[in-house]
Amino acid sequence: MSNKRKPDQLVQSLDRALNILEKIVKSDDGLGVTELSNSLGLHKSTTYRLLATLAYREYVKQDSKNDKYKVGIKLFELGNLALNKLEVRNEVRPFLEELMAKTGETIHLGVIDDSEVVYIDKVESPQTIRMYSEVGKRAPVHCTGLGKVLLAYSSLEVIDKFIEENGLPAYTNNTITEVDIFKKHLDKIRRQGFAIDNVEHEEGIRCIAGPIFNYKGNAVASFSISGPTMRVTEDKISDFVELVRAYSKKMSRALGFIG
Repeated sequence: MSNKRKPDQLVQSLDRALNILEKIVKSDDGLGVTELSNSLGLHKSTTYRLLATLAYREYVKQDSKNDKYKVGIKLFELGNLALNKLEVRNEVRPFLEELMAKTGETIHLGVIDDSEVVYIDKVESPQTIRMYSEVGKRAPVHCTGLGKVLLAYSSLEVIDKFIEENGLPAYTNNTITEVDIFKKHLDKIRRQGFAIDNVEHEEGIRCIAGPIFNYKGNAVASFSISGPTMRVTEDKISDFVELVRAYSKKMSRALGFIG
């Protein structure tokens, strides 16, 4: 959870190409050469050459109807390969499926990367009304169950640095935005072994999350039971908390944790 400093050996063309890829991935409808060059401060000719190379390697593709560039098949291939190589994802997947079967709610698996939570797996609820999320998407740390439980098991130095660099912006009226209260909240999470996102990130959504420890005792990932408040009620929280505690132990033991 630290700001990245550009290396002295930075390859500018590669850096620019990756910036283009990230812009396209985050766009819903694709982006044209002009849009990309303006947003990244690049000449059109430079942008076009980089896009042509990315298209040749199938990382992007051009829509013949509007000439905009969208994500290509190669990114999906590499993304799936990368996810499948994550040990924690492979080891805990059966437990995520069990949890969904027991609760009927969406189960997420996440890690912290560059001061954000990244969803690395999910088991979707069969319910018609459910939380919207996608594997690979990012979410804030300080107001999600996944993020809070991982931050709670970090060192005080990491917590202080995170708050200093990112702040505690409000996403809903329930988001904890005061530093002292937030630190006490993290201490409580660490003592009780779970975190609750009580409509702190998205309106109408409540999550209960637990940590997953590796064999060294480090919290390397977290998982959550997530659903609309109409189903994940205050009365249900106690039942879900017991499940989260139990499965936190099961998943951690699958990674070699014996504590």
